[in-house]
Amino acid sequence: MKAPPHPPLSPATLTPLPAELAWSGLTHCGRVRPNNEDAFLGLAFDRHDIIHLGKTGRASLAMHDLVFAVSDGMGGARAGEFASRIAVDRITRLLPRGFRRAGAGPDEALGELFAAIHHDLLQLGQSYEECADMGATLSLAWFTPGQMAFAHVGDSRIYHLPAAGGRQQLTHDHTHVGWLRRNGQVNEREAREHPRRNALNQVLGAGQQLLDPQFGVVAHQPGDRFLLCTDGLVDGLWDHRLEEIIREPGSDGAAPTTAARLIEAALAQSGRDNLTAVVVEVAG
Repeated sequence: MKAPPHPPLSPATLTPLPAELAWSGLTHCGRVRPNNEDAFLGLAFDRHDIIHLGKTGRASLAMHDLVFAVSDGMGGARAGEFASRIAVDRITRLLPRGFRRAGAGPDEALGELFAAIHHDLLQLGQSYEECADMGATLSLAWFTPGQMAFAHVGDSRIYHLPAAGGRQQLTHDHTHVGWLRRNGQVNEREAREHPRRNALNQVLGAGQQLLDPQFGVVAHQPGDRFLLCTDGLVDGLWDHRLEEIIREPGSDGAAPTTAARLIEAALAQSGRDNLTAVVVEVAG
């Protein structure tokens, strides 16, 4: 699981022309749960500045790197909500610090980040009874000119929808059912109906001492889209429906954002869990 699903891209294979990213993000507690244990983050940074991004926006990669992340917390009482908030807060504090260190590449910076979040959640779980077994998933996408590096633990997801068509789930669901599907032993329908589909074998914190995050990198070009989401969204929407909604032409004015349309469609079909969507489009 340490090997990325795509081989690292050499500088010769990339065309690092500055592009603009347009994004929308939204989270919802769903129709059943009283509180929302999901969290998401948008961040722009360079060696000097850190800028928190809003739920929607557009920004150039010429001056800043852009990072987007989703996290789904777990734990008793409100510990899950606390865990996901810790995960995204640590990104803001620690990732730019690793980026500024001379010679630190994306894999090294992201590896240190995930290890630090894991350590913090374990320490809190051991120190406070109300935080025992507190944990969180985390899926993070780091955009630079020409490529997107990602890091992931849990069953939240990152999808790539190339401009030319099709879709690919970049991240592995860190569940036994996810392993079965990757190895062709169950299809999407069987995976969705499996009684142990939500049993995680990789998560930040939650008393787990060993961590094996997934790292990868993909090239991007104008017209490509990326979706970061928690499992509550895919509980209500099949993969083909996710793609249909994301590729629907946008409208001007007060029309719902792509993230809002995804949330609305998923709520109509399920809404049993918290659900979060962040959609990023690479513009020319």
